[in-house]
Amino acid sequence: MIEFGADQTNLDGRSILITGGTGSFGNAFVRTIFERYSPARVVVFSRDEAKQYDMAQALEHEKYHGKELRFFIGDVRDQERLQLAMRGIDTVIHAAAMKHVPAAEYNPFECIKTNVNGAENVVRAALENNIEQVVALSTDKAVNPINLYGASKLAADKIFVAANNLVGDRKTRFSVVRYGNVVGSRGSVVPLFKRLIDSGATELPITDPRMTRFFITLGQGVDFVLSSLSMMEGGEIFLPKISSLNISDLARMMAPDLPQKTVGIRPGEKLHEALITRDSANSTVEYGDRYVVEPDLAFWSVGHHQAKGAKPVPEDFHYASDTNTEWLTEEQLNAMLKTAP
Repeated sequence: MIEFGADQTNLDGRSILITGGTGSFGNAFVRTIFERYSPARVVVFSRDEAKQYDMAQALEHEKYHGKELRFFIGDVRDQERLQLAMRGIDTVIHAAAMKHVPAAEYNPFECIKTNVNGAENVVRAALENNIEQVVALSTDKAVNPINLYGASKLAADKIFVAANNLVGDRKTRFSVVRYGNVVGSRGSVVPLFKRLIDSGATELPITDPRMTRFFITLGQGVDFVLSSLSMMEGGEIFLPKISSLNISDLARMMAPDLPQKTVGIRPGEKLHEALITRDSANSTVEYGDRYVVEPDLAFWSVGHHQAKGAKPVPEDFHYASDTNTEWLTEEQLNAMLKTAP
C-alpha cells in the first residue's frame, strides 16, 4: 500500500484536539497518535456521549487507559464550547461533518449549520486560542459539487483556506486535506456489500456499472493527515495519489459468484469523482506521493513547495477517478479490506 511519510511528523509533547473524534477516522487517528507518539493531551470533541463512552471503553480495553486522553462533549455549531475545548491545544484536526448525501439533501439547513457554520466556528475558536495548526478534512465531493454535502464542504474548504488572511500576528495556520472513499468507513459501500454477502444475499446492488471512485484505507488517511501536518505552510489543499476502482469490479472482487443488479444512481451522486479540476491545474504542484493545490490569495508566497522539491503539473492536468492512471488490483483490494474495521 501507499505510504505517506508520516514519520516526518513529531507530536511528542503536543496537545491535539479532533472534532468528530468518535467517527471512523477519529478512532483510527487517536489510536495511531498513542501508538507512535507521547502527546501531552488528546481531546476527542463530539456531541454523542454514547459513542464517546463506547470509544473510551474500547481504548481502555486496548490498554490506552491512563493515557492523556480526554472526551469533551460539544458541537461544532457552538463556538463558545469550541473555544473552551481548544484552550491549551496546539493542533486541531477538524473531522466533524454531516456526510450522508441523501440526509443532507433532505435536511439542508442542518447540513449548512454543521458543515459551513461549523467550519467558521472552528476558525474563530482556533484564532481566539492562537492554535498553531488546523487541518480540516475534505472530500472529493467538494470538487464540482452536484449535491449539498459537496457544496457545503467546498464552502468549508474556502473558509479554511481564506482563514489564513485573518491570522495577523498570530501563529495559527489553516490547511485542508482532501481524499476519496475510505474503505470500510461508516456508510461506505464496502460494509454494505459485506453485510449483504454475510446475510446470504443472492445479488449485489450496483448503482451503475460504469461508476468509479477513489479508494483509500483508514490507515493511509491517518498517515496522510499526519504527514501533511509536517508540510503545511497554511492555505494549501493536500491530495494523496491514490488508486481508483470501478464499483462493478469491487462487487465482483468481493463476491465473484453473485450476480449484480443495477439499481440506478441516487440523487446527488456522480458517475465519477474528481480531486483536482483543470481549472486548478495552474495552482497545483506535485510531489512523489501527493498533489498540493496552492491558494490564489495575497497571503501566500509563491514557491513554498517548489522550494521543497514539488513540481508544477501540466496546464491541462486534472485528477479524476475515471481517468486516473492507478487502478486497484484484486490483490491490492484484498489487502485494503483486511485493514477495514
